[in-house]
This record gives sequence, structure tokens and C-alpha cells, in this order.
Amino acid sequence: MTTGAADLFERAAGVMPGGVSSPVRAYRAVGGTPPFIASGSGARVWDTSGRDYIDLVCSWGPLIAGHAHPRVVEAIVAQARLGTSYGAPSPREVELAEVIIEALPSVEMLRFVSSGTEAAMSAVRLARAATGREKILKFAGCYHGHADGLLAKAGSGVATFGLPDSAGVTEGTTRDTLTAQYSDLAAVEAIATQVPLAAIIVEPYAGNMGCVPPAPGFLAGLRRICDTTGALLIFDEVITGFRLARGGAQALVGLRPDITCLGKIIGGGLPVGAYGASRSLMSQVAPLGPMYQAGTLSGNPLAMAAGLATLSLLDVSAYEALDRTGARLAQGLEDAIWTHGIEACVQRAGSLLTLFFCAGPIRDELGASRADRSAFAAFHRAMLSRGVMLPPSQLECWFVSLAHDDDTIDQVIRSSWDSLKEMAR
Repeated sequence: MTTGAADLFERAAGVMPGGVSSPVRAYRAVGGTPPFIASGSGARVWDTSGRDYIDLVCSWGPLIAGHAHPRVVEAIVAQARLGTSYGAPSPREVELAEVIIEALPSVEMLRFVSSGTEAAMSAVRLARAATGREKILKFAGCYHGHADGLLAKAGSGVATFGLPDSAGVTEGTTRDTLTAQYSDLAAVEAIATQVPLAAIIVEPYAGNMGCVPPAPGFLAGLRRICDTTGALLIFDEVITGFRLARGGAQALVGLRPDITCLGKIIGGGLPVGAYGASRSLMSQVAPLGPMYQAGTLSGNPLAMAAGLATLSLLDVSAYEALDRTGARLAQGLEDAIWTHGIEACVQRAGSLLTLFFCAGPIRDELGASRADRSAFAAFHRAMLSRGVMLPPSQLECWFVSLAHDDDTIDQVIRSSWDSLKEMAR
């Protein structure tokens, strides 16, 4: 069996579209062959040739404790000895649901699913069932998974490949999906007063056009518009939930959405998602109500065990450490940009950040689209050659974890200085 990345990628391309199970992993936006990862520990991963990298992808966010954290591994192994899936209720579902509900005052009941896509799709269905309305509003550059009705101005991998939507998505499917620019409250108000909306769905801190915080007053304005018009407010916290704070972005901004979507961290690196709301809204969901949604592996006991172990690590001191680490990295990047005269900016929210190769600040999809993707691709290759693995797209967040200590971050900063100096020649 071959272990080199080129050989593996050739084999993979023969059996999987583009050689990958998710498009951005193909490295087409940055060039070169993606490394095939054989193992991970703490803040590092090792590829099949034995080379190690500092990992700032962290499985696109779930690994807030780092790779193979002993407590998480122990929990998964212990559960695996008891069985990997039952297709029946299990105690850990109840335990994890109770932990999440305690952390999020807006959530009184929840339903586990197997991905963030399922969570967002189900949240929209719930909003339509509860309001009797059909149309929803989303924001350009915000990604809510690949359900047909949400693949409109979806950002992230779709934007990376220059696709406005997706082949195979019919006009009828997206007819009820309206879009506005992120943070454009006037546009939202104009739409919501003319069209009866079932829901407004938003990433409270956008993470799929790079890290883009909301404009001051934007989220509060959405809450007000929903209260006035009868639409439901959905916070997609698949990325931000349990990352920006234990109570998610909604805790930071002091707002309660009607429905919350979760994923990533609540499964500790295993496939998971969830959507939750008030008891009255969730009573619309079968078997209590008429809105049907089901899943064979929903509430999978391995994911529940990993999620419980991960959330047990996230106390006040953990979030303070994550914020310090994010700030240290952002400052180092900003110093390197200034020193080498590179037109770029760094945007950060806690342990999320993005280095955009354009002047900032970036406030929406239009701003993010100005970023020089060729420059980012060159930077990505330079960093990878120095042993730092970044997300292979300009329009993605970097993730730091509890395993990224000061020495590790300083190595990343030194690599960024050398990479930017190389680009400035």
C-alpha cells in the first residue's frame, strides 16, 4: 500500500469526486496536493510520510481541546466497549442535552442530529411548521450546510469555487429563500415588512466568508424585526456554539434567538448536530407534533460521550486561555503584515480568526470578495512548507485550541513572518 500524498491522492481521485469527501479539502483553491493525515495529538498532526504540522484547521472547529485529548479519547473508548450505536435512547443523550440546555437559556428542549447541515435544515422546517409561512431570509456569505434551500449565496466552499449556488438545486427549491448582505439591517427591514417570513437565519458571527463579526446593533435589530413581523430568529451556532463562550455567541451579545443550531464542538470531533428552542416550539417536532424529522444515528452514543468529555473541559479559565491565544496570534500576524508592507488585515473573534489579503475591515460578503485569493494561496503554500497547516481557503476561519500553547503560537508567528517576507520580495 502506498503512503505518499501524491500516490494516495491519485488513488483517491479514482474512487471519490476530486479525491475528497468535502470539496475544500482538495486544495484546488491553494494549489498542490493535500497532505493525507495519519494521526494527530494536541496542536499537531502528522501526515502519511511522517511530517508534522501545527494544525490551525482543528477539523474545522470541533477540536477545541486539540487532537486526541486524553479525556475525550478515554470517553470514546469506554463507550465503544459498551457498543457504538443502538438505534434506541441512551443515557448520554439525556446527559449531553441537559448540559447544553443549562448553558443556553434560549434552549429548553433539543433534538440531536448527525451534522450541522441537518440541524439548519431541520430548524428551517420547524420555523415553517410553527409560523405557517414559507419564505426565509439568509445572508450572503453565510453557510448553513448543503440543504438545497440554503445553497443560495452560501459563501465558504461554494464561494471558493466561484459557484453562485449549486448544480442540481432547482429554482423552485430556492424560490422561498431571500438573501441580504450581512449586517445590512435596512435591507432586512425592507424585506421583512413586505414579505411574511417564516425565519431569518444568520451566523451571529460569520465564519464561512472568513471571520466577520456583526456590525454593532445588527443582531439586536434582527431580534426586533422578528418580534415585530412574527418571523422566527435562527442563530446558526454550529461554529460559534461553545467556542466564543460557553453560552455561544448569543451569550456574548445578550440575545435569545428563537431557534439555535449547534454542531462541531458538542460532538468533540465526532459527527453531530442539534437544534433547540423553547419547549413550545420543540413540541412541534414529532412525535409530539406534526413536523417530522428523524435519523438512524442521531444521538449516537460515541458522539455523546465525546461531547460530554469536551464540554467538561470548557470552564471560565478555558475561554480566557483561548481568547489570549487568539489575541497573541492575531497580534503577531498584524505585526508581520505591517513590517513587510503587505496589504492585509486580521479579523478575530475569540479563538476564531482570518487573515484577509486586502484592506479591512471586512463587514460582509462584498468585502470578503475583495481579498486577493492568489496572495492567500501563495501564503498558504509558504506556511505549509514551514510546517503550519491553515484552512485551504481564503474564506475560512483559523481555529486555535486549548492545546495551542505560547511556544506553538510563536512558531506560527515566526513562520508567518518568514512567509510574508518571502512574498514581499
